[in-house]
Amino acid sequence: MSAPLVTGWMCGVCGATVDISVPFSWRCPNSTSADRRHALRLQQGVEPLRSSSEANPFLGFRRFLAWDGFAAAAGLSDAARAALAADLDDRVAAVQGHGFVTTPFARSDALSDALGFAAEGGVWVKDETHNVGGSHKARHLFSILLHLVTAERAGLAPWTSTAERPALAIASCGNAAIAASTLAAAVGWPIHVFVPVSANPHVTKRLGELGAQVVECPRLASDPPGDPCVHRFREAVSAGAVPFSVQGPENAWCLDGGRTIGWEMATQLAGLPLDRVFVQVGGGAFAACVADGLAMGGSMPRLHAVQTVSCAPLDRAWQRSQQFGGAAAAADHWAECMWPWELVGDSAADGILDDETYDWLPVLGAMSRSDGSPVVVAEVDVLRANELGCASTGIEASATGTAGLAGLLRLHDAVQPDERVAVVFSGIRR
Repeated sequence: MSAPLVTGWMCGVCGATVDISVPFSWRCPNSTSADRRHALRLQQGVEPLRSSSEANPFLGFRRFLAWDGFAAAAGLSDAARAALAADLDDRVAAVQGHGFVTTPFARSDALSDALGFAAEGGVWVKDETHNVGGSHKARHLFSILLHLVTAERAGLAPWTSTAERPALAIASCGNAAIAASTLAAAVGWPIHVFVPVSANPHVTKRLGELGAQVVECPRLASDPPGDPCVHRFREAVSAGAVPFSVQGPENAWCLDGGRTIGWEMATQLAGLPLDRVFVQVGGGAFAACVADGLAMGGSMPRLHAVQTVSCAPLDRAWQRSQQFGGAAAAADHWAECMWPWELVGDSAADGILDDETYDWLPVLGAMSRSDGSPVVVAEVDVLRANELGCASTGIEASATGTAGLAGLLRLHDAVQPDERVAVVFSGIRR
């Protein structure tokens, strides 16, 4: 295999750079507890996207992953890097029952017919519900785990034995928490999961079964605006925990593995152009990675980032950014565009009710470059999308997992029958 393509990171806000060889490069070096408005993005050479024959995307697309570049810089041979990724995947399979595989992506004839698409158009559905942890979240986290284990084996970690490993930390009460705890269990790494007091007891029970330490986070009178689970997570990281997060500003390495879903979609299309892609947005890393992956594969459909009326900070940021010159100028006006949603409402799609869209900058940029837009959906759209999507495809996805389809329902009259549209069903019904 040729040399890895990724050379490092650059902050989209302050311009600071970090070489790919630097271990534990979770955040921009200029990010502080008082100023978190920084966002690292990958710097990568240009080469046509291609996959090898491996079904595991972390092996098939290894050359394009930042993790592989870091491991090469740490002195691991090509064969050693492949063996490490395969070994960790085997460990995941021992916990999950299976490791990472390329997930299905195909036109749903029943859903396309139900929505009145012509034969040359239609809805293509990517099914992530049988991925590790039941959603796409483990893709983001696996690249962080690969980085950690590489640093450990290369002697770059400050701890000298597995018994001295710092705890992993994540703020989540759903798919990300289960994915994180599954990966942690696979390698015997301690993990603390910060959840709200209203967390689903079925989820917290599963987290306990996986060996996670679940920490309930009531809102404190002294808390600033924002999610109290995120506040407690940040306190744990400040005390030495590893940010095992699906939020790019907290750990940029989550944006590495997340791209594999877009790469799969691009290669599975085999040159068939998409017109639009609708992606449900909570923290935003998912949409950012799908867009980045598709773009690397030579496809740049209109990106529509979907949020609910109960919590739509990304749409507000999009509207606000227009006052300052649009997405290209948004980084200079972070505080004026993105801040916590004042009163988060209820929704069946509770997994996208993040009060901040943490990875809003890359999502805004992708929507702007593709002539896309945010879509804010009503609860009736969320419920109809789940009912129609599951019944048409046979995929047992949650309302969060089908929320991208709700965006298509909301924009249905503006979409032509011959357009090719993609959605991702991610998040199994629990």
